[in-house]
Amino acid sequence: MATPFLAAACRLSVVAPSTAQAPRPARRGLVAVRAEAGAGGGINPAIRKEEDKVVDTVLTGELAKPLTAYCRCWRSGTFPLCDGTHVKHNKATGDNVGPLLVKK
Repeated sequence: MATPFLAAACRLSVVAPSTAQAPRPARRGLVAVRAEAGAGGGINPAIRKEEDKVVDTVLTGELAKPLTAYCRCWRSGTFPLCDGTHVKHNKATGDNVGPLLVKK
């Protein structure tokens, strides 16, 4: 099941590296992207709000791993892979965003 992305729901912005962080070797083509929550504080203002956590599963036979979770809250430290950061985000904002699960 495809979940529509509502462009008006959140704003994406390019984030400049912080000067407080230790310098890293230059990486060509690396861009940090951050989603900024809408007025209500959540990333998901309208999609399936009656569910505790919105999680979709895609079945495919051409994957190396049997299950891969992709981030949809835009806060994962391992983006685009999910690291569970959505749990903290959901508790803080009352949102219900969860990962996209791709299964073999």
